[in-house]
Formats: sequence, C-alpha cells, structure tokens
Amino acid sequence: MLERGSGLLLHISSLPSSYGIGDLGPAAYQFINFLHEAKQSYWQVLPFNPIDPVCGNSPYSSNSAFAANTLFISPDILVEKGWLEKNDLKTKVKFSVKKADYAKAGTYKNNILRIAYDRFKEKAKDCRDFQKFCQDNAYWLDDYVSFIILKEKFEGKIWHQWPDEYRHRNEEALSRLPEEEAEKSESYKFFQFLFYQQWQDLKAYSNSKNVLLIGDIPIYVTDDSVDVWGHPQLFKLDDDSKPIYVAGVPPDYFSQTGQRWGNPVYDWDKNRETQYNWWMQRMVHNLSLFDIIRIDHFRGLVAYWQVPEHEKTAVNGEWVPGPGDHFFNAIKTKFPHLPIIAEDLGMITPDVTEAMERWGFPGMKVLLFAFCGDFHEHPYNPKNYTENFAAYTGTHDNNTILGWLNCDASDEEKRNLENLIGNNVKKSDVPWKLIQSIMESSAALTMIPAQDILGLSEKARMNTPGTAQDNWGWRLELESLTPHISQKLSQMTERWNRAAK
Repeated sequence: MLERGSGLLLHISSLPSSYGIGDLGPAAYQFINFLHEAKQSYWQVLPFNPIDPVCGNSPYSSNSAFAANTLFISPDILVEKGWLEKNDLKTKVKFSVKKADYAKAGTYKNNILRIAYDRFKEKAKDCRDFQKFCQDNAYWLDDYVSFIILKEKFEGKIWHQWPDEYRHRNEEALSRLPEEEAEKSESYKFFQFLFYQQWQDLKAYSNSKNVLLIGDIPIYVTDDSVDVWGHPQLFKLDDDSKPIYVAGVPPDYFSQTGQRWGNPVYDWDKNRETQYNWWMQRMVHNLSLFDIIRIDHFRGLVAYWQVPEHEKTAVNGEWVPGPGDHFFNAIKTKFPHLPIIAEDLGMITPDVTEAMERWGFPGMKVLLFAFCGDFHEHPYNPKNYTENFAAYTGTHDNNTILGWLNCDASDEEKRNLENLIGNNVKKSDVPWKLIQSIMESSAALTMIPAQDILGLSEKARMNTPGTAQDNWGWRLELESLTPHISQKLSQMTERWNRAAK
C-alpha cells in the first residue's frame, strides 16, 4: 500500500540551469527545498537513460535500460568536487533558459566532461570510488561502453549492420575492444560514475528532507540498444537478430490504426528459463536509485499486443499472454515489499485489474481523462477513487490543465467539469480546483505536474504522443515557485492529511 501523501512531477531536463538543460546541480537541491517547505512527500522524474535525437530526445527511447544520460551531470558540482575549475565552464554559447537545448547542451557537456576526464587521469587515476563503481556495475557497464564505442566505430549504424564478429558478439573480438580503445572505454565509464555519484548525493539530500523519489521504467527497450544486442535470446528475434514482432497497442477510440511502437517484444519463455535474471538486475538497479518505481505500460506484463514486424500499422496484431503471476511471484519473492506504481492507463481488461488486486499493485487515475461520457460513474472521477491508487491531474503525455481547457476539452467535458467544480469558476482558478479535487479524494498518493501548480498554458506541455517534434523541452523558472504557491500547496496538503511526516 502507498502511504498517503502528495508530490510533484518534474523531469530533470525541466530544471533551471545555466547550461542549456536541467541537471543535478543547485536548482535540483532548491526544488527539493521547495517540496520540503510545501510539505510534499514525493518528487517524480521521467526515465533518465541516454536519449537519441533520432527519437526526438524522448526519455522513453534509449540505447540502455541501465546507463544514465550524461547531459544531466552538473558542471557546478564538478567544480565543487575538483573535477573542473571555474574557468573550464566559460563558453561563448548562449543557451536558452526557457527550453531544453539538447544539441547545444550536448556539445558543451561533452567538452567539459573530456576536461574532467583529463583531470581525473592526472590526479585520481587510482580513485577507489571509481574502481568500486566499475566493479559493482560491470554486469551492465562493460557491455554499454562496448556498445557505444562500436556505434562510433561504425558511424552510428544500428547493431544489425555491424560486421558479424561484433553483431554476433564474438568473444575474442569483444575482449580486444577495451585494450584497443582503452582511453575511450575508461572515459565513458568515468562519465557514468560522475552521474551516479551526483544522483546518489541528491537522493540522500532528498530523503533527508523527507522527500521520496519516484522513478519511471519503460517496459520495453529499443531495438538498437545494448540490451537487445547483449541479450538477443530474451527477445523474439529471427536468425539475423531482427525483431519478428514489435510492440504496440490495438486500434481504439483515439486511433483507428492503433499504435505501432516498434520495440521488440520479449520472449517470456526464454526469460523464464533464466529466472528473469535481466529483469531482476533491472529492478535491483532501479531500486538503488529510487524509493518508488512507476512501471510504464504495466498491462504488457499480463498480456501484450504484438504486431508482425513487417506490418506498417498496429491493426493486424494480436493479444499474447505475458508472464503474469509467475513473473510477479518471482519479483515479490526477491522484493517482498516491492514499492511500485503500475501504469494501468489505456485498454485495461479484467485480467489486468485482477492481477493488480491479487498482488496489491497500486494503479493510476488521471483526472483529465474523467470528463468524457458518464462522469458520475467514471473510474477517474475523484469521488470514485479507492485508496490504493496514485491520482494525477495529468501526466507528461497530457496537456496542462489550462492547455486542455483552452485547446482540447469538448463541450461535454466542460459541462462535466462544471459538475465537479461549479460553473462560476474563473479559468485561472481551474487548476487549483482540480488539484483540490484529487487532494481530498481517497487515493493514497496525489501527483501534480509542476506546470499545473503554476497554472501554465498549453505552451508548457511536455509531450504530445504520436508527434516527434517540439517535445520534452519545457523548462521551469525557479522564481515562479513563490512563497505564495508553497503556502497554498502546503495548506491544501495539510488540510487533506497528505503532509510529509
């Protein structure tokens, strides 16, 4: 069961910084201070694995389920720790403060990280913390470093197009790589070390302020990833190691052709033979980083929609049973008090609901989905919430509350909105009215995107599903988190018995 409380949803990229993108530096600590002062118990972030411009910089499309996005390393903390000097941070580049500037930030961060590595080679070659990090994380780190070195070696080609000895993981060829590319290999490990060192420091600070961190695990991985290259037997691949089936969801009210995501689907029989070892490692890794984990597309663990790879849409797919109870039993045996939130949005069938109830997994309720159809009976109506749920005004995939009201809400939805909050409410007051409606509900946990406590419009939307452009860019202005907003949030949190203990 989740403990009663409330928190904010804000990705690391959305934090303020002077370097083109949010990071783990001073603004992250100031945001935790704000959460503490506002009596919030949780901070939820999106996945922070490496991203790819080809995938629109989506944090849900990564080449590794274990590695971290080095764009989030704080230059200011590198100076504090002695890996850089202040002069190293100087640049003529002008960064946007309103939007994440992935390209410019990437070039800048790569340059200063190389400077930090050069200083590491000079002064701290025998750094015990670094050596321990490499040893403890060798099970994923060694393959990850080899993967990105080979991606560079073969000019960014997907791993299916590499020479046979690398594509099929010839042991002799791979064993030569760390020696042939010794400096690259060590530097990439060092960059991961810097991120995880900064993250663990931030987590310790957050927990000291009674703020728990919620992470996010996408259920699937991308085809061109170290996870598929390193563990091809765990996926439904053909003799050339290419996907036979890909993941997606069937046609529904929102899309006549469904959604063809393109991720390779798991061969759950083969995963079962390994006692789900890769998944167990993934859970251990994430539980060391977060206090609670949200599993994206949880329903795929009960049953998943697989589409033949050659199909252009998701229409001609089929439902296939997932690992279900056998997997949940293995997970619960290893982690008896598994702190997860199951993302159970979309097409949820009775078998998914039954599995969640049987294993005690908390689900999600998203208020902005509640206003179409019969509002009084709608499961996302706050008056119908039960206790073991996380209630959201919206997620990273939703418009902001004001954006929804301005651009998306139908006449029917606006009428249902009035049924909840009354018909004499100013538009600018709607976000707080909806925040109050989930705060006073029975749901154990309430999560609010930072944009909604600020009453921001559609310009602050984080992501529009199905589009590849102009997503993941919104940035917070720290000064907008005023004492007035902190006090208002604190009072509401205390009134509904959600204040951090």
